[in-house]
Amino acid sequence: MLDPFPPPPEWLRSFVEPYTLRLNCPTLADHIHEVIAAFAFYLFIHTVLSPRLSPILFPQSYNKLTPRTKLNWDIHAVSFVQSIVINVAALWVMFFDKERSSMTSGERVFAYTGACGLIQALAVGYFVYDLIVSIVHVRMFGLGMLFHAVSALWVFSLGFRPFLNYFAPTFILYELSSPFLNIHWFLDKVNMTGSRAQWYNGMALLFSFFACRLVWGSWQTVIVYMDMWNALQQTWSAAAAPLSEPVSINAHVFYPARDGRLCVNEACARANAEITKFKEHTAGGVPTWLVVTYVGSNLILNFLNFYWFSKMVETVLKRFRTPADAAGMKKGTKEPVSAEKDAQLKEDIVHDVVLEAASKLEQQETAILQDELSSLHEKISSSVDSGLGEELRKRRAELVAKLPLPGA
Repeated sequence: MLDPFPPPPEWLRSFVEPYTLRLNCPTLADHIHEVIAAFAFYLFIHTVLSPRLSPILFPQSYNKLTPRTKLNWDIHAVSFVQSIVINVAALWVMFFDKERSSMTSGERVFAYTGACGLIQALAVGYFVYDLIVSIVHVRMFGLGMLFHAVSALWVFSLGFRPFLNYFAPTFILYELSSPFLNIHWFLDKVNMTGSRAQWYNGMALLFSFFACRLVWGSWQTVIVYMDMWNALQQTWSAAAAPLSEPVSINAHVFYPARDGRLCVNEACARANAEITKFKEHTAGGVPTWLVVTYVGSNLILNFLNFYWFSKMVETVLKRFRTPADAAGMKKGTKEPVSAEKDAQLKEDIVHDVVLEAASKLEQQETAILQDELSSLHEKISSSVDSGLGEELRKRRAELVAKLPLPGA
């Protein structure tokens, strides 16, 4: 299917084409205007639309946020819009791109359609925005987010070779869970944590993440690995041929020929011809390093998907776990606490609190009593001492009176 948008201006195409050829990304010249437009659109949401609309739509929440959280809010707003736009576009391509649907194993690796190129352009435009945000705010978000932005931009840019152009909308569907993830974050910030809306959204998040990334993603990963393995075998066979000139693999990849003879209109003929538009750039096959890099990145991403899913389950359930459940989890129980155990637990807690309070009260009363006895003892001792002193003074005075004075 052809790109629904018009081609870039000739001056722009002529300007970037030498650089795209040097980078071995020839199809980028046909989509550079879409990359720029997507980047500008996402940047506009971040710097203008979200900061102006959010205080109006959420006056009680947005205005009370810290500058750091407001920045996060605007970034999530961009991510929310981007995930919706690119998912709708990817689903549209998958359902209506007939040329893409008819591709063979080799064509899925080396062929090109303008519609799939559009999906790549939208993704690259967002990752350019993400990279700039990660660089500007690297102290806030850390090096991890920066490396993620760099790797995502690099991997998706490889599609402009063209390489795995067919799979651009396939793996973009990973983002079907992103709208729910962003909604979950927003609900926390508008004081709706633990609400029924967040519960339903959390269930939709877990289901979409599991279905799209773990089930659909794993299945498509197997398919893309098989296609790349076939492409590698064709490349190695061509390289091993005892000929002075490099052998083209196009005859094995684009078979039967996409010459448009079976088309009934010009649009169909153009769309079929577009599949082999860049075949001269892929005639030598696929480099081994490219396949190894892609497989390594994909394996890491799939591992992270399973890891993130476990963390998401824990995070979502934490929003709705009752105090009794939390106490049970702390004690190491594996099953949820029943209503009877919940009541018993509350009764035990009250009983322990009462005993502890009684013990403290008894200690205080004992201390008070001891203080009073000590004080009384001191008073008695003081009185006795004072009484004894008075008696001694009287006896001394009597003895002095009985003694004869000198000269008497």
